Amino acid sequence: MKNETYVISSNEKLARDIWRMQLVGDTSEFGNPGQFVNIALAGNYLRRPISVCDYDANSFTIIYKVVGEGTEKMSRMERGMRIDALTGLGNGFDTELCPKECTVVGGGVGVPPMYALTRKLVKEGHTVRVILGFNSAEDVFYEDQFRDLGCEVTVTTVDGSYGEKGFVTDAMEEGTYALACGPKPMLQAVFAKSSDGQFSMEERMGCGFGACMGCTCQTNDGPRRVCKDGPVFEKGAVAW
Repeated sequence: MKNETYVISSNEKLARDIWRMQLVGDTSEFGNPGQFVNIALAGNYLRRPISVCDYDANSFTIIYKVVGEGTEKMSRMERGMRIDALTGLGNGFDTELCPKECTVVGGGVGVPPMYALTRKLVKEGHTVRVILGFNSAEDVFYEDQFRDLGCEVTVTTVDGSYGEKGFVTDAMEEGTYALACGPKPMLQAVFAKSSDGQFSMEERMGCGFGACMGCTCQTNDGPRRVCKDGPVFEKGAVAW
């Protein structure tokens, strides 16, 4: 873990309440897709944990949803402003555990970390099917970016206003190896339909690095901290 200062190079709206921010600075602590950063905001006591969408040698991208005071402040930040962030948090997805063919599933704000994961899987020679789930057409983002990686991409919307009508599991084959991130009901449904896989869990966090124990959850291996031992857990460890 590192505490670093980053410079905003862009901050733009992608979809309804969805923003993409690109930041320049030290990315040496970025290891596996699925890790997150914890951002400090002036006037807010707790940092905001946000998953990393993508990164390179000297910059990284986050995609966030405006849901409260903190993320609303972020949406008003401009190019050249500085952000304080803890980086290298969480364990991320382990692509060495993935079979040749696998399915990447992202729902809503669970989509962003799946982009860097998919890019890595493709680079390693995996055949990847991508399923992205949203509530409606106004919420859809990053479909083209996933297609540009050379993957088969299916988009589902609950109201049927774009792509296939229904949930991500309606487009998912039974018994596939799944890598998933999204709201808990989605994860539970993907869990039930998959043969095996890795699941990125969400919990409210205090410190973000395992000291406060505020995000402890029960797993089949006993109590675990989502921020430190997760957020990604293998299917065999997940206990609903």
